[in-house]
Amino acid sequence: MSEMSEGERDFEEQLRELLSEDAYTIRPSSAPYPQIRRQGEAERRRRVVLAGAALVTLAAVPVAAITLGGSGAGAAERATPAAASTSPTAASTPSPTPSPTPSGPTGPATAGQLRDGITLDQAAEGLGKCLAWDRNRVGHGGIPNADLGKADEYRIILALNSTGDSNSPGDGFFVVAVKEQPKETRLICNIKDGEVSGLNTSVGGDRQPDSPPVLADINGGKLYQQSFMDKGRWKLPFSWGVIGTVVPEVARVTVSYGGSSSEAALDHGWFVAGGTLNQQVTRSPHIKGYDTGGKLVYDSATDKSYEQTLP
Repeated sequence: MSEMSEGERDFEEQLRELLSEDAYTIRPSSAPYPQIRRQGEAERRRRVVLAGAALVTLAAVPVAAITLGGSGAGAAERATPAAASTSPTAASTPSPTPSPTPSGPTGPATAGQLRDGITLDQAAEGLGKCLAWDRNRVGHGGIPNADLGKADEYRIILALNSTGDSNSPGDGFFVVAVKEQPKETRLICNIKDGEVSGLNTSVGGDRQPDSPPVLADINGGKLYQQSFMDKGRWKLPFSWGVIGTVVPEVARVTVSYGGSSSEAALDHGWFVAGGTLNQQVTRSPHIKGYDTGGKLVYDSATDKSYEQTLP
């Protein structure tokens, strides 16, 4: 083989350099492992330090909560979430729903105003029937009666047995109820065999500027007497009642009837008395009123507007 010329040798050297440069580009030099390892260890140490700091922070939270759990409103508010997560509280236990208050009339001031074993529920039921009966009937001349209102607007002041007579046969019971608004109203209702037998109403009140301090109800006689057709032939024993109004100065009212006396109950401006009659009578109940000092301020025996004898 002939020796290469000088030009060929220069070309060969240039070619070797070019091939050497291309080979480096396609296959780079080996990675610097020692440097990469040092960087990785440093990164792991940094993460371990951060994790340790986080654990220290979490561990410090309960200490902070205990520190804040001292006295004061702010401390109590902060301590509440931690307590709620560990123990039940009143808020987590559902409270029972209160029973709704049943609608109906108010009961009397004293238990003695419900006589003869009649309960408030029975009296309230009777009152409801009377009001419904009145709404459904037509007055004189085809004119509807004035609405007497709802039962829950009334206060029951008396309930007692009613004795049948020649004018109204059959026994039952009376309910007496009153209300103040929108107008003073008093009703006496008679219930027999679960049905309304009769209803007497007074709207506007009986009291006048010149009325005595104790004023017996003008239609209250039906509660303490039997029909005049049965005069001398009353059915005995007979349960009776007396009602009326009093002024605020009256502190005590007594009612005597047929040889026995009754201490009347005072109920929001009304007086209510009752008893049992065991003998035939001809005179009306004797009513007396006293002030707070015990002074007699009214005596039906001297009241010219009061009927002293029964018809």
